Amino acid sequence: MTVLILAGTGDARRLAQFCADHAIAACASLAGATRQPKQLAVPTYHGGFGGGDGFRAFLRRHEIRAVLDATHPFARQITQRSYDLTREMGLPYVRFERPAWQPGPGDRWISLRDETLAAPHILPGAVVFLATGRQSLPKFANLAHAQLICRQIDPPQRAFPWPNGDYLIGRPPFSVTNEEALFRRLNVDVLVVKNAGGAASRTKLDAARTLGLKVLMIERPPCTANPCLAERSLAEAWLMQWAL
Repeated sequence: MTVLILAGTGDARRLAQFCADHAIAACASLAGATRQPKQLAVPTYHGGFGGGDGFRAFLRRHEIRAVLDATHPFARQITQRSYDLTREMGLPYVRFERPAWQPGPGDRWISLRDETLAAPHILPGAVVFLATGRQSLPKFANLAHAQLICRQIDPPQRAFPWPNGDYLIGRPPFSVTNEEALFRRLNVDVLVVKNAGGAASRTKLDAARTLGLKVLMIERPPCTANPCLAERSLAEAWLMQWAL
């Protein structure tokens, strides 16, 4: 009885470790968005499945009997496909998704449905720190009036797409102190971030609060998979039914 963990988050890494610690036969899959991801505690397949047919074939070939989806909260296409295919094949499925961040006293957040809506909230000449990843970069093509800094984990394979921006390479985790120092050094005016949730990646928001920076928060799309768990202890309890 093998459980497949759809990984790509710190929570997925911890759930894989939980399986290894509790004799739960499991494997994991990484889509390959990061070139040198941290190693997981269970056998891991890299590079994605090649669409729905490839995923269906993978599940059969590896005799997967249950799927735990712990991908990024914004990886909705992967989640929907996984949910639909597991229902089609009659496989147990659960989605784990950490809670979204909520603003607190001192936060200057503006909620946006999509990255393309950021432009009206950014003044001409503003320094904008994009913490949304390189895949969403094309959505900021309408920010020619600002200076853009896009942080990503891997060195870029090509130049920044526009003359008003550049890449900044950095691999998490980032401390609040380091984020504050970075934002000061770069003279950041606006932080743009996806509402991924989680304590580890919240440090940039804590730094922005201290510095009084405007934060454009891209809200996550609703989760349509079911069940969708928000506490890791519940995901661990679900995994325990597959223990040897």
